[in-house]
Amino acid sequence: MPRYPRLFLKDVPLHIVQRGHDRSPVFLCEKDYCYYLQNIREARGILDIEVFAYCLMTNHVHLLLMPTGRVDDVSAFMRILAGRQTRFLNTKERRSGTLWEGRFKSSLIDSEAYLMACYRYIELNPVKARMVSAPEDYRWSSYRQNAGLASDVWLDRHPVFLSLGKSSASRSSEYRALVQSGISDDDASLIRRALQRNQVTGDEAFRITIEERTGREVSSKAPGRPRKSKC
Repeated sequence: MPRYPRLFLKDVPLHIVQRGHDRSPVFLCEKDYCYYLQNIREARGILDIEVFAYCLMTNHVHLLLMPTGRVDDVSAFMRILAGRQTRFLNTKERRSGTLWEGRFKSSLIDSEAYLMACYRYIELNPVKARMVSAPEDYRWSSYRQNAGLASDVWLDRHPVFLSLGKSSASRSSEYRALVQSGISDDDASLIRRALQRNQVTGDEAFRITIEERTGREVSSKAPGRPRKSKC
């Protein structure tokens, strides 16, 4: 199936993945993870980007974010993160050359149907990789912030996330239960395929809406499994 050009739209969430060159590690020690997270926070403060979730794996990163102003800020955001991490690691390791593979991959997300599934997909990565037995045990993801288990909370909150409960405590409780329930194989497969091909993570109606809005084809016409629930 074809891979489509990346699309960024104002106020439409994006699932982004960037991998290390030849799938090589991009984080070698605790300091590397901390530096990348520091730059997420700094770049988010400079640009009109909201960040909802993340997971820093050994050789790749997952980000769930949304441009709220200029859509070009998405590329600028990723350039800041990739460029700073490359310079930082090359200097520290006394090496040169690229750290990341060519272009990051991205997928526009149907907020109502698939946003919460993307949260879970991202934050359950370390569990799926058998690095930890529970998401709260992994230090380099957003799970503890979203689950109300962290004292330093800087992530943005999407309206769909806020709809989980009327208070911070109730949202956190609902979110923990949601993540504990896991993610279906069908949802995980759809998210993975959409991301690999720069397609949309959504049903046919969402794809048509995006194509009408942009005037560009964003996915193949292969049938998808329609979703009703936002969770």
